[in-house]
Amino acid sequence: MDNQNKSASFHESTDTSMDKPLPKRSVWVRYRLYLWAITAFCAFIVFVIYNLSGVKKLRIDANKIGVAEVEQAKFLDYVDAEGIVQPILTIKLNVLEAGMVQQLVAEEGAMLRKGDTILVMNNPELTRIIEEQEDEWQKQRILYQERRLEMDQKTILLKQQTLQAEFELNRLAKDFQLGEEEFRMGVKSKAQLEVQREEYTFKARSTALLMDGLRQDSSATCLRRELMENDLDRARKNRLHVGNRLDNLVVRAPMDGQLSFLNVTLGQRVGQAENIGEIKVMDNYKINTLLSEYYIDRIMVGLPASVTYQGVKYPLKVSKVVPEVKDRQFKVDMVFTGAKPENVRIGKSYRVQVELGLPETAIVIPRGDFYQSTGGHWIYKLNASGSKAIRTPITVGRQNPVQYEILSGLSAGDKVVVNGYTRLGDVEELVINE
Repeated sequence: MDNQNKSASFHESTDTSMDKPLPKRSVWVRYRLYLWAITAFCAFIVFVIYNLSGVKKLRIDANKIGVAEVEQAKFLDYVDAEGIVQPILTIKLNVLEAGMVQQLVAEEGAMLRKGDTILVMNNPELTRIIEEQEDEWQKQRILYQERRLEMDQKTILLKQQTLQAEFELNRLAKDFQLGEEEFRMGVKSKAQLEVQREEYTFKARSTALLMDGLRQDSSATCLRRELMENDLDRARKNRLHVGNRLDNLVVRAPMDGQLSFLNVTLGQRVGQAENIGEIKVMDNYKINTLLSEYYIDRIMVGLPASVTYQGVKYPLKVSKVVPEVKDRQFKVDMVFTGAKPENVRIGKSYRVQVELGLPETAIVIPRGDFYQSTGGHWIYKLNASGSKAIRTPITVGRQNPVQYEILSGLSAGDKVVVNGYTRLGDVEELVINE
């Protein structure tokens, strides 16, 4: 009995110890991972908002940027470019008649005078045409002479008939006057007088018609002769034209110059109007250059320009502007207006300065890579101590190869960053390390 009681007592005590409640964990312990994640996310959001709303800064060494001072100085509006010397005129050689090259007289590179023979061609078909045209001309000329002779003979015959009629009319007039006298004297009867009157009247009318016919024939003869002469003149011109075609088989230099190239060989058949070479006129030179489309509205014929060679300035003027823009550039030709460099040669290059206006006083800064990066809309301006440079809006006006004209945003004495923009990005402020 006692053992059973002890055993029951043991089990009761054991059950009591197992039902004892465990202590509860705190909220921090239970959710600390989530709290850390939320805190980190909020910190990130705050960081992003700060960076978006605040000023972007960049630290950079002073030796990695180029600083220049804004000045009020003379601004010469000009454009500088490289130009290539070319002949003042290049003439294309085109044959006027087709044919086969029979003889080459001039060689490439030869200096020619106007009218000098370059080559001779042969065209048997053209020779045949010329002979036929000559035969036709001779036939036309003979026919004209025959018709003119016929008209002259007809005119002479009419004149003879008219002269005979006038003679008969005068004779009848005298007979009629004599008849009237005889009638008044009673020698001749009235019937005989009337017969004479009728004969005289008929002859007068007949002679008048004959004279009118002669006048009309003279007018018709003049008209026919004029038409025939016009036909003969056309035939003569055709003959001369065809004859000149034979002269076209000889190709001659149209002007003084150098035969730069000749693209034919002996025996080669050349078509009509085919280009066979070039002649370069060497009495003067022009300089051809390409300018940026930025200047296309300001470059015009007559503007002064110059090249400087070995310390000597040689004047030029713009002679031609090609308004077509290709690859953001357009062509300009300039000619020498005075002395030329002694060593000027075709293909030689010179630096050319085209003046766009007279020198003017303006706010200027040196050229730099800032313009390519910012488009000339802003620039970094240094503070008084030079420790910071702040992005500042500006307006750029004209430009030349060494300067930009500043219309607004800067004053004389300011210092700005003009070079080194490729590594700066798009920050608002530069912190400059010495």
